Amino acid sequence: MKNVERLFAEKLLKVKAIKLQPNNPFTWASGWKSPFYCDNRKTLSYPTLRNFVKTEITRIIMEQFGAVDAIAGVATGAIAQGAMVADALNLPFVYVRSKPKDHGLENLIEGELRPGMKVVVVEDLVSTGGSSLKAVEAIRRDGCEVIGMVASYTYGFPVAEKAFKEAKVKLVTLTNYEMVLEEALRTGYIEEGDIDTLNQWRKDPAHWGDSL
Repeated sequence: MKNVERLFAEKLLKVKAIKLQPNNPFTWASGWKSPFYCDNRKTLSYPTLRNFVKTEITRIIMEQFGAVDAIAGVATGAIAQGAMVADALNLPFVYVRSKPKDHGLENLIEGELRPGMKVVVVEDLVSTGGSSLKAVEAIRRDGCEVIGMVASYTYGFPVAEKAFKEAKVKLVTLTNYEMVLEEALRTGYIEEGDIDTLNQWRKDPAHWGDSL
């Protein structure tokens, strides 16, 4: 029986949510250049896959985090997933912006949290961990306890693992870079010749694009 990591990796590849462009690399929000991109927001367009993500994140929260008072999604990628999970669990939902609105109430957190609430954060993707942990900080400043984060995908960079450890946030993911790469190679989605480029990038992603 396939585990969730492998199954979700297969599903991401099937809907072409994985993009590989060694000669025309992507630029991430962090400024890093990358030949590899995971656009798992595409899962929202496929009802069966969308429900798979909702069901598995819900299962993880129930199995690993116990009593939860609210779900928070990280804008914008995890707003939809977070809201669906909160609905499945019949819990309050909020989402956290990357920066406060520049009009109206100038909210950073949209929705209502009460001090002392135990919150699980839902994220679509973790790369450096910077934006994900900013959301955690915002929730903590509201007087709530972040008991963990569930993300659809992680690149598994050491810088992110270190940041989550220092922030004392437990991170659980549906799948990861290694599993996606393994499935992509097995199914012919990428070629053996692509592996060297990807390995070079993975060794030093912050500087990989400097020579391009």
